[in-house]
Amino acid sequence: MEELKPTPANSSPLTPIGFLERAATVYGDCPSLIYHNTTYTWSQTQHRCLRVASSLKSIIKKGHVVSVLAPNIPAIYELHFAVPMAGAILNTINTRLDWNTVSVILRHSESKLLFVDCLSHSLVQEAISLFPANAEPPLLILITDDNVSSSVTVDGYLDTYNRLVEKGDPEFRWVRPENEWDPIVLNYTSGTTSSPKGVVHCHRGIFIASLDSLILWSVPRLPVFLWTLPMFHSNGWCFPWSMAAVGGTNICVRKFDTDAIYGLIERHGVTHMCGAPVVLNMLSSSPDSHKPLKDPVHILTAGSPPPAPVLTRTESLGFVVSHGYGLTETAGVVVSCAWKPKWDKLPATERARIKARQGVRTIGMTEIDVVDPDSGISVKRDGSSLGEIVMRGGSVMLGYLKDPVVTSKSMRGNGWFYTGDVGVMHPDGYLEIKDRSKDIIISGGENLSSVEVESVLYTNPAIKEAAVVAQPDEFWGETPCAFVALKKSNDNHHHQNPTEKDIIEYCRARLPHYMVPKTVVFKEELPKNSTGKIQKFALREFAKAMGYSSRMSRM
Repeated sequence: MEELKPTPANSSPLTPIGFLERAATVYGDCPSLIYHNTTYTWSQTQHRCLRVASSLKSIIKKGHVVSVLAPNIPAIYELHFAVPMAGAILNTINTRLDWNTVSVILRHSESKLLFVDCLSHSLVQEAISLFPANAEPPLLILITDDNVSSSVTVDGYLDTYNRLVEKGDPEFRWVRPENEWDPIVLNYTSGTTSSPKGVVHCHRGIFIASLDSLILWSVPRLPVFLWTLPMFHSNGWCFPWSMAAVGGTNICVRKFDTDAIYGLIERHGVTHMCGAPVVLNMLSSSPDSHKPLKDPVHILTAGSPPPAPVLTRTESLGFVVSHGYGLTETAGVVVSCAWKPKWDKLPATERARIKARQGVRTIGMTEIDVVDPDSGISVKRDGSSLGEIVMRGGSVMLGYLKDPVVTSKSMRGNGWFYTGDVGVMHPDGYLEIKDRSKDIIISGGENLSSVEVESVLYTNPAIKEAAVVAQPDEFWGETPCAFVALKKSNDNHHHQNPTEKDIIEYCRARLPHYMVPKTVVFKEELPKNSTGKIQKFALREFAKAMGYSSRMSRM
């Protein structure tokens, strides 16, 4: 059989862009996008994307980076197809970032063109004002929106998004990748502790991740998908492309609002949505959350380990929660808590505890393991031996843009991608994250998982948010310090808010003594980064300062 070799007929480059062509053929008359009173079909979406791609082709060259700064509106969805259709590389930028970070991203990516939502105009102007004299800023395209109030004019903009649609060619022959390893997207990590890193993914990786997501979640044809997950966050975990593959209806939402979300679920018959655990917490803490859903809504959560009590509350409302794990570097969810029928017979609290585990690799991943970070040897599968989570598979990034040192550090010569996350492997082969490596607390020689302590804190009915970090201690080295935000009095079943002593006693009754927080700090709200994750680095600095002040007072 040695004479049989790859040919153009059997080695056409894999790309998720072809999903749109098929959607226009199979689901042409079905709704693709709904935003307020605007509805497009899949046939219309294909034509709009081709028009934008043809307009882009006259502005940029193949391989150029095209950035987008916009919330979940139709334009950002269409650009997930239109930009690579023009042979360019898509870079979606978080609208919640500050102007300095946006400026850094635009310069580092060497973005040639930037699509700007009308409400992000000031942010972009500030970001571009930071460009040095010898750096060329990107050309600007304005995205207007009749559903919001904006006084921004086209002055300073090359054109508007609507005009690119109007003057584009609906019969444009889009630029197929010459090689499936060609870059398709450039995504920047959150950058909470250092400068954001540019993660590059290829057509092949995004193709695999997009279909992988459908399989792990058992998404049927023609789902109704509510965009509660920002498309600028790791390309919405690849669901813009996934929804085209199954002819889904995309319900676009400019801003997350729990009351509006419940209204959209009922109005459009939403079947699927995604979000970080903070979204689950908001949905289950909303005034509307006492009304169970008329029909089940599947919700995929990832981004950080969800506390079991939050899962229990969310599922009691009629949401069917699936839990996964992934990183910007893996293009989406690559580990899921694949559910076993025998677990249905367990009590609700036990089901939530199991579901809080990250689970097993998805079909598209080759291997996942938990290893000693120094030796690379697998840790014991006992559910308690800590190690670094490593993986290899088709949707792992190509690497970090312009950063070969960090790329080689995370993608080592032994063939694994080192995630920086600390976890355990259970005897049944299911993975559970215990912390980021920097968030592990070492107290008296014991490795202490902040996530485990937080999970107990979330069972307290008075607590809305919780985060646990290390606080320096002269005797133990480090001790747990808990930061908590309490529920408002009208949401709190207790007549009196708990004190620091109450919280410590609550934990002592449920945790080994070495894991019990020695300090509890109450805050109105915990600090979060631009993707909604609690900023533990800021809390660590606060705890460190408190520890230092305490030592000074004893001197």
